[in-house]
Amino acid sequence: MTDNRIFNELIERYPALSACADDIYKSYEIMAECLENGGKILCCGNGGSAADCDHFAGELLKGFLKKRPLSEAEKAKFGDKHIANNLQKGLPVISLCAHTALMTAYSNDAESSLVFAQQVYAYAKSGDVLLCLSTSGNSANVIFAAETAIAADVKVISVTGERISPLRRFSDVCINLPESETFKVQELTLPVYHCLAAMIEDKFFEE
Repeated sequence: MTDNRIFNELIERYPALSACADDIYKSYEIMAECLENGGKILCCGNGGSAADCDHFAGELLKGFLKKRPLSEAEKAKFGDKHIANNLQKGLPVISLCAHTALMTAYSNDAESSLVFAQQVYAYAKSGDVLLCLSTSGNSANVIFAAETAIAADVKVISVTGERISPLRRFSDVCINLPESETFKVQELTLPVYHCLAAMIEDKFFEE
């Protein structure tokens, strides 16, 4: 166990996650280093995992457990106090699942299984992180995105079920959640990314 109270609380509340605790914490370290160095986090997944990507991005683009107000120096840059007083500090996280027009156009005009890979290729720069959510770890479009990330010198973190999967081969860290049924994997995915978001927010923002 680390001395991070947020992480420790996760394991206390969900003892089953002890089996992948080291990988969860390593994922936090990789994401935090990426953001600290000016990088960004990209996320991809299908179905419920796509919704989780949007959810995770939302927790970091705006305040999650903290208000994250602008500093007085930052507020001074705005002529409109309403904007300055209501904006919140955010971190660059992009859900690749939210680009509906691009996804449908690319799937129609090119190769649908490469839709996430195309976005990774366009967005990614060395030092970024790709978060892949796949309950099975077998989703071709997610695997292709991970392969593309490697080619772009982007670290890959994946969250899957307990079975060893092809996605693991293309991941710097693979969090194998101790479930195999889709909905049960998804039930454990949410507390994991909430914990990651909370730890990242705690590192970068004051109360």
